[in-house]
Amino acid sequence: MNSLITQPPTVPLRFGVEEEFVLTDPHSRITVPAAAPVLAHAARALGDRAQHEFLASQVEACTRPVATAAELRAELAESRTALLTGAERAGCRLIATGTPVLPSRHPLTITPDARYLDMARRVDGVADQIGAELSGCHVHLGDLTVRQALALSAALRGWLPLFQAICANSPFCEGTDLGTAAVRPERYSHWPTFGPAPVLDEPGYHAVLDRLIAEDVIPDRRAVFWYARPSTHLPTLEIRIADTSADLDTVVLLAVLLRGLAHTLLDPRRHARPVPETTLRRAHHSAAAHGLDARLPHPPTGEHLPARELLTALLEFTTPALLRTDDLPLARRLTAGLLTGGSGADRQRAALAGRGTLTAVVDDLARRTATL
Repeated sequence: MNSLITQPPTVPLRFGVEEEFVLTDPHSRITVPAAAPVLAHAARALGDRAQHEFLASQVEACTRPVATAAELRAELAESRTALLTGAERAGCRLIATGTPVLPSRHPLTITPDARYLDMARRVDGVADQIGAELSGCHVHLGDLTVRQALALSAALRGWLPLFQAICANSPFCEGTDLGTAAVRPERYSHWPTFGPAPVLDEPGYHAVLDRLIAEDVIPDRRAVFWYARPSTHLPTLEIRIADTSADLDTVVLLAVLLRGLAHTLLDPRRHARPVPETTLRRAHHSAAAHGLDARLPHPPTGEHLPARELLTALLEFTTPALLRTDDLPLARRLTAGLLTGGSGADRQRAALAGRGTLTAVVDDLARRTATL
């Protein structure tokens, strides 16, 4: 697929981030359907970058596309500040976790939007499902044509399990501990088209989406939930692999490493080694189960390495690209911090071990979500 790229980007790719959050009651720590008042306030600062999600207990904020990591962090801080203030005024708290920690009140409230109600019809009983309040962090890379985005998606496939491990942040799901680092992928598997993106050229991509719509599998092109997809409204590739992260450092690291990897893989002189579908799905399963303790395939060689070693190998692999965007010192510092402090899942488990209750986990998530 890299042969579709005739030239590498002439300027550094810009990037942007979408973050999803749940809203919780400050006393019970249970999710609350308070998105409307939270977003009404946040929109004063963010405009349409403060957005509703499928469920009324969730909100989303989108950054503008930017060129530097410093600009991205400032955008993320601005977005979170607006949502945090809106949550405080609405009497709730903003929490960045891939799945709700404590049991929610069912049935969940679906946002009263025609598109969301149609999606609920397609996933029967979703309002009653345990762990339906799923929050992710999505990174957009651009500007790219659809052809370039599809080529990049194909080249990235083998690396995405590592990013899933880095950002694992859903060890608990509505009071249940299944012993994994990220429950969100398993819960999301109920949705059509969720999972690794198929390898497609542009005609094939349009044909697949046309068929899915014609067969009523999805309502529209926006309802494709692959781990990476060309955006339908922006000239970008949207990478949807990560749980939402309470720690801003993890979000910035995710975006910086993805951009560095994209610059590396978009070089037409480099050809990505195809990853067998069964190997890829096993790697995603291992990343969700074990997080940073997973063993994952090294895409250039196929050798299985501990995720921590693979992260170091990724940093080395992308060093020339990170140097060109002045991101290498930051990437090294944030990587060292992640390897020392652990993933979001590790930190949730540490909060439980330290305080002994899941309410303490929610409190710790609230504190870290608000630390800018």
